[in-house]
Amino acid sequence: MLYRFKFPALAALIGLCAACDSRHSPAALHLPAGDVDRGKTAFLDLGCHSCHEVSGADLPAPSVQPAIPVKLGGVIDRRLSDGYIVTSLLDPSYQLAPYPRNQITSGGKSRMPCYTTKMTTQQMIDLVAFLQSSYTLQRWSPHFVKE
Repeated sequence: MLYRFKFPALAALIGLCAACDSRHSPAALHLPAGDVDRGKTAFLDLGCHSCHEVSGADLPAPSVQPAIPVKLGGVIDRRLSDGYIVTSLLDPSYQLAPYPRNQITSGGKSRMPCYTTKMTTQQMIDLVAFLQSSYTLQRWSPHFVKE
């Protein structure tokens, strides 16, 4: 009879432990809906356009030298999470873009400054909405050549 109570308690404990790891889930970060137009304004106000191009956006050309090859937006084969974009804004050296390191780093760190104290929460939310709107999701599918 004692075993009858141990199994449900053990199962509940395992379930709780598994749930504790949810902070590493790509779905763990939820942002309220942002405004794309305000996000574009934040992109300009924060000076992001001086280093980055955004696919499909009418922005001034980047002016930083040496040029930074990281272009934002365009066709992607999997959706970028809001958490990935927020992390890139708040800790740009955490996961560097797949470009030649000597072009995007200085002293081993990203050339992009950290924006933790340079933007408001609303600017961050709107900036994420603007950047998300510049990506087009196109799932990869194999193309077979008929012979």
